Amino acid sequence: MIIECPNCRSKYQYDEQRFEGKPSKKIKCSRCQQIFEIQNPANAKPAAAPETPATKKADVNADATLTPRDRTLHSRPIPPPDTTEQSPLPPPTGPQLTTPQLPKGKRLSLAIIGGPDAGSVHRIQQPRTTIGRAGADLTLNDTEASRQHAALEIYDTVCKLSDLGSTNGTLVGGEKITEAVELTDKSEFVVGASTLMLIVTDE
Repeated sequence: MIIECPNCRSKYQYDEQRFEGKPSKKIKCSRCQQIFEIQNPANAKPAAAPETPATKKADVNADATLTPRDRTLHSRPIPPPDTTEQSPLPPPTGPQLTTPQLPKGKRLSLAIIGGPDAGSVHRIQQPRTTIGRAGADLTLNDTEASRQHAALEIYDTVCKLSDLGSTNGTLVGGEKITEAVELTDKSEFVVGASTLMLIVTDE
């Protein structure tokens, strides 16, 4: 489904499965940082009203007033709206990558904006980066973080964050993630007592 920020009108592609059966979700716009609520279309779609004989008769009478040319135009299907521009980070063309790969011409970094290491920035130099208290690519001086807490995998312009079975969990948008979550530029997530932000810039 396509979602649109009510503040800056940026559009994004959002996977409906991420609703997890909930009627709505709160989303933070990666461009203007506005938090807004989106509705689950599975709960919002009204059931089609059954067509009664009276309705059919009314349709026939209405169509009877059309000229032959009008009937031709009336029967043409309405083309779907153009949804080519969706996200500040456009998806890669062609089939989606299955092997992590850094994008060309882009610099990716993780900025620690909260917690014991606040103010430090870690540049991502490999397509898979582990985050944790010990033995990780990005080591945090955070006692609430697990040794191997979370992992960030880069598939060209798609960035996915996964929890590695940590004790306290990895939070995105205030909720613990149970599967890989896609991040965009300026997306924030919480590991232990530390808040991190993904930053994407041009080289």
